[in-house]
Amino acid sequence: MQQNTRENKMGTKNINSLLLSMAIPMMISMLTQALYNVVDTMFVSGLGQDALTALSLAFPVQNLMIAIGVGTGVGTNALLSRSLGEKNFAKANKVAANGLFLSIVSAAAIMLLGVLFSKPYFDSFGASSAVAEQGSGYLSVCMLFSIGLFGQTMYEKLLQSTGKTMLSMIVQLSGAVINIILDPIMIYGYFGFPKMGVLGAAIATVTGQIVALLLAIIINRRYNRDITISKFDVLKPDKEIIKRIYSVGVPSICMASIGSVMTVCMNQIMRIFGAATAATGQAVFGIYFKLQSFVFMPIFGLNNGMVPIVAYNYGAKNKERIKKTIKLSIIYACAIMVIGFSLFQLIPEKLLMLFDTGESDMKNIIAIGVPTMRYISISFLFAGYCVVAGSVFQAMGKGVLSLIVSVCRQLVVLIPVAFLLAITTRDITYMWLSFPIAEIASITLSVIYMRRIYRTEINVL
Repeated sequence: MQQNTRENKMGTKNINSLLLSMAIPMMISMLTQALYNVVDTMFVSGLGQDALTALSLAFPVQNLMIAIGVGTGVGTNALLSRSLGEKNFAKANKVAANGLFLSIVSAAAIMLLGVLFSKPYFDSFGASSAVAEQGSGYLSVCMLFSIGLFGQTMYEKLLQSTGKTMLSMIVQLSGAVINIILDPIMIYGYFGFPKMGVLGAAIATVTGQIVALLLAIIINRRYNRDITISKFDVLKPDKEIIKRIYSVGVPSICMASIGSVMTVCMNQIMRIFGAATAATGQAVFGIYFKLQSFVFMPIFGLNNGMVPIVAYNYGAKNKERIKKTIKLSIIYACAIMVIGFSLFQLIPEKLLMLFDTGESDMKNIIAIGVPTMRYISISFLFAGYCVVAGSVFQAMGKGVLSLIVSVCRQLVVLIPVAFLLAITTRDITYMWLSFPIAEIASITLSVIYMRRIYRTEINVL
C-alpha cells in the first residue's frame, strides 16, 4: 500500500520550515481558542460579578476535562508518530483506534460525575446561592455533553500526529468560532432565543464542540491517509497499546489536573481574607487564567507541532533533527513569553477592564488585579523553557519527568508558599509572588532532566 512506502515530511523537510509549518496553524487555532475563552468571559461578565465568579470556580473542573482529553491525545499522538517513524503502520492504526476508545470511556465517566457532583462542588467553596446555582447549571451542561470535547480533541491529535496541523487548525477554529457566535445569542437572548445567562454560555460551548467533532470525523476519514481506523479495533481495546498510551498520557493528565488542584487550593486559601475579598480574588484569578491563555496557548500550539517531529525522528533514530527541533522550539517559546510578560507589566488595568462587570466592585477587581497580574507574570520569564522541556519529555516517552516537575512547581512549592505569604502578610496581592518562586524551582528541575534526556536518550541514537 502507498502508506507503507511514502516518506513522511517529518523525516525529510528542513527543520525550521517544518516546525513553523506545523506549529503556526496550531498556534493560530490555539490563539482563537484563547480568544473564545476571553470573549466568553467578557459576555458573562456583563451579567455581574456573581456570574463571573461562577465561571471562575467552574474553571478547574473544565480544565480537568481538557486535561484528560489532551493527555490521552498526547499519549496517542506520541505513540502513533513513533510508530509511523518506525514504518509500523498496522500498529499506528491500532493506536488511533484505541485512542478513540479511550475518549468514549472518558466522556462516559465525566457525564456520570456531572450528574452526581456539580452542585456539591460549588457548595464546597461556600459560594452564595446565586453563584452556586449559575455555576452548577453551567458545569452540568459541559459535563453531560463532554463527548464533543473528548472526541474533537482526539481527532485533532490524530491529524497532528501525521503532520496535518492545518486540518487540525480548521477543526479547532470551527468549534471556537461557533462558540463566539452563539455566546451573545444564547446568553442575552438575541434573534428570538430566550435569555439564558450563564447556562446559555454552556450551551454555546458544547454546541461548538459537537460541531467540531463532526467536522473532525469527516476530515480524518477523507484526508488522513496515513492511518486507517477500523470500528472493530475501536470496539476491541488492546491492553498493551492502552498501557503505552497512558505511560505518556497519564503524566500529562496528572500535570494538567494538578493545575486544577492548584486552582482549587488557591481559591480556598483566598477565604483567609474574608468572603468579600475572596470573591473578588477568585474573580481576578479567573480573569488571569483567561488572559494568560493568550500567552500560553501559542506555546502549546508550538509544542503540538514539535511533539510529532521529535517523536517521529526518535523512532527514526535521527538525533540531529531532534536537537534542532528542541532548540528552535525553546527560542520561539521564550520570545513569546517575553512579549506576554511585557504586556502584563505595562497595561494590566486595560486588560482587566476587558471584563468590566458594570458594578461598583470593579474598582476592587482593579485594585487586586493590577498587582496580581504583575507579580504572576514574572514567572513567564522562566516558563517558556519549562513548557517546551515538559513536551520533550513526553515526546521521548518520559512523561513521568514532566509530572515530577509539575508536582514540585504547583503542589510542593506554589501552594505552601502561597499559604505562608497569605497568613504572614494578610494581603491577598502578595500571595501571588508564589508563582515566580515556584517557577524558579520548575526551571531548575527542567534543566537537570533535559540534560539527562540528552545524555541517556538523544546522544546515544
